[in-house]
Amino acid sequence: MADARHYTELGLVNTKEMFKKAMAGGYAVPAYNFNNMEQLQGIIMGCVESKSPVILQVSGSARKYADPTFLPYMAMGAVQMAKALGAGIPIALHLDHGGSFELAKSCIDSGFSSVMLDGSHHPFEENAALTRQVVDYAHERDVTVEGELGVLAGVEDEVSSEASHYTKPEEVEEFVEKTGVDSLAISIGTSHGAFKFKVKPGEEVPPLRFDILEEVAKRVPGFPIVLHGASSVEPEYVKLINAFGGKMDDAVGIPVEQLRRAAQSSVCKINIDSDGRLAITAMIRKVFTENPSEFDPRKYLGPARDELIKMVKYKNEHVLGSAGQA
Repeated sequence: MADARHYTELGLVNTKEMFKKAMAGGYAVPAYNFNNMEQLQGIIMGCVESKSPVILQVSGSARKYADPTFLPYMAMGAVQMAKALGAGIPIALHLDHGGSFELAKSCIDSGFSSVMLDGSHHPFEENAALTRQVVDYAHERDVTVEGELGVLAGVEDEVSSEASHYTKPEEVEEFVEKTGVDSLAISIGTSHGAFKFKVKPGEEVPPLRFDILEEVAKRVPGFPIVLHGASSVEPEYVKLINAFGGKMDDAVGIPVEQLRRAAQSSVCKINIDSDGRLAITAMIRKVFTENPSEFDPRKYLGPARDELIKMVKYKNEHVLGSAGQA
């Protein structure tokens, strides 16, 4: 492409050092998804205020929404914003759930510092071969690559699956060796979207399969593991959304204590998307309900951004343990 650029020109870093420090420090780096300016600002402000490294994530559809040409400059603006706020925190720009070599290549060429190739819906050999193709192209440009083994249930953006398939620990060593990936997303019971589990009143959410996580860690010691679909679906936001005209009665996510436990293990990257959407939606609904005549976007997107900052700081400080690690 004519306007190809390397991520270092945008002030970004890849995830190598982030993950090395996280593994040594017993915490997980937050990977927050964004689609627009307010989300991006909220994530950066929250991470600056909590002194946390951050991975900015976009799915293929989010990249299309923000515009592929515009997006890298948003990331560059985020880097400069962090510096202006007095904290040059490490910032990576990551493709979430890339489904093809062509998409991964396009992202790398436009300035992404990390990409994911999600071939988990393919047979093992096809997944490994496709992931390897992306790794070869990425590593020539010092871009890090995340792969995936196992399938998460749920629906989010273009990622959809009717049922989960837990990662088979016995396949992990071969996959890592064949592909050369820098990190691996595994399936241990997390799920995409805000409706992660069907739980009846009084029932508890099924626990994550820490036995699988521990077995994977034994087979590839010191290798960076990633958790997708790991939003807690904060009850306070669900209540606010429902109180102000929404309908999310059955929304439920991963309990915070389980995420804390994962963050202290071999998991060094935890993806959070739904919680950010819920925080923003709750505040926008609140403003529109309390002031139906409001039509200034700053008056409803501003409070939404403020709430996202609060949520990001809470996650970094109390769930992932990444606060103070920048």
